[in-house]
Amino acid sequence: MDSKEEGKNQTGINKYACACAAVASMISIIFGYDTGVMSGAMLFIKEDLKVNDTQVSVLAGILNVCALVGSLAAGRTSDFLGRRYTIVLASIIFLVGSVLMGYAPNYAVLLTGRCTAGIGVGYALMIAPVYSAEISSPKSRGFLTSLPELGISTGILSGYLANYFMAELPLKLGWRLMLGIAAVPSLGLAIGILKMPESPRWLVMQGRLGDAEKILLRVSNTREEAETRYRDIKIAAGIDEDCNEDVVKPPSNTHGGGVWKELLLRPTPAVRWMLLATIGIHFFEHATGIEAVMLFSPRILKKAGVTSKDKLLLATVGVGITKLTFMALSTLLIDRVGRRPLLLTSTTGMIVALTGLGFGLTMVEHAKERLFWALNLSLVATYTFVAFFNIGVAPVTWVYPAEIFPLKLRAQGASIGVAVNRGTNAAISISFIPIYKAMTIGGAFFMFAGISVVAWIFFYFLLPETKGKPLEEMEMLFTRGGRSKSKNAGIEAQPVG
Repeated sequence: MDSKEEGKNQTGINKYACACAAVASMISIIFGYDTGVMSGAMLFIKEDLKVNDTQVSVLAGILNVCALVGSLAAGRTSDFLGRRYTIVLASIIFLVGSVLMGYAPNYAVLLTGRCTAGIGVGYALMIAPVYSAEISSPKSRGFLTSLPELGISTGILSGYLANYFMAELPLKLGWRLMLGIAAVPSLGLAIGILKMPESPRWLVMQGRLGDAEKILLRVSNTREEAETRYRDIKIAAGIDEDCNEDVVKPPSNTHGGGVWKELLLRPTPAVRWMLLATIGIHFFEHATGIEAVMLFSPRILKKAGVTSKDKLLLATVGVGITKLTFMALSTLLIDRVGRRPLLLTSTTGMIVALTGLGFGLTMVEHAKERLFWALNLSLVATYTFVAFFNIGVAPVTWVYPAEIFPLKLRAQGASIGVAVNRGTNAAISISFIPIYKAMTIGGAFFMFAGISVVAWIFFYFLLPETKGKPLEEMEMLFTRGGRSKSKNAGIEAQPVG
């Protein structure tokens, strides 16, 4: 191997790998923008298209129903086409959806566009973390793999700002421009990602050892690190570690065939544990209520006593700023303090914040006069919940499943997690309005607080620490017995090489 000095820095994060992960994360920015802008656009869509609350709920949830389909297809697609071209495909699908939503003369076309965009979202949410994890070194993997979630936060804030600044446009133009403008960055990403390298791990699985070796030199900080990663990947792919050929016959099932059987029908104990951890963390990310807060924040704040449309949108911008700020902080902490400490601290804060929000909204709803303290409590609890969610649960949910599966199972294992994530998201999006109408809005957030308690217990007992652990050694970590895992889960795993 010939060492390349460019791309190295003193922090342990390779600049070229960071740039690649950042470009891949642009698809998450686009998705985040759609989520953020839709929360405000629904106020105008309801007025323009004269739709009812049920249709609004379906519009909110259909993206995630269709994303579920996209995420299940994305794993096999990325094993066949490669990680890079799967991102291109996701961008093109989202572009088509954005154009349809921007054009939408009626509710049916709008719903079709949102569903199309949802398929692209399903692809994006699976492939961006997997691509980032596969080009990262163990020391910087948490940071780089959390960039897609930081991208979502950036996009959501951009959507909230678009709501606020486009709110004064004519009714028929405003919300269509809010939704349709996402087509522009989608096109830019589809072109830009072609300049990025393919995942070296996927290339090894295809037998393209020479190409993988060159890319590893560029995304590693030292020659020794590149050699260690290259050797470990070859061993994990079932290729002789001493093989020096540029192209070899690829291992069997390099395009994802038979993976579903190994994941679902005949999993090893380690893979079964990985799958349980993946499904659990993705389920609890949305079952604890973040989608209710982010998508319906204008409605929640209105219930709390904020009545002006401008103030509602401005308060929502505050939610977006909080989300982005703490998400950015989490990317700096995840490789320093580890996944478990962030996750458990985050969930604890969420429990307290959700309890406070439920209490504040209950008091506002039952008061005969305006209670400013209850309004302030509701606002503070909302921002606190968003802050704690984004300091731990948000980034770890996407980092963890992308790093724990064996190479052969990684893409499709991660896709199962994303499918659960989108399914739970859709269920909350569609059912939140009926739930809070049936049990009061305060009662709905007490329910989310209870689910968060269950989530904390799940995370504590079933998610071992993966900080600094090479991807090729994850199976060993998940092979340990339950008692050994509980005792060692909080101990930092040291990288090899």
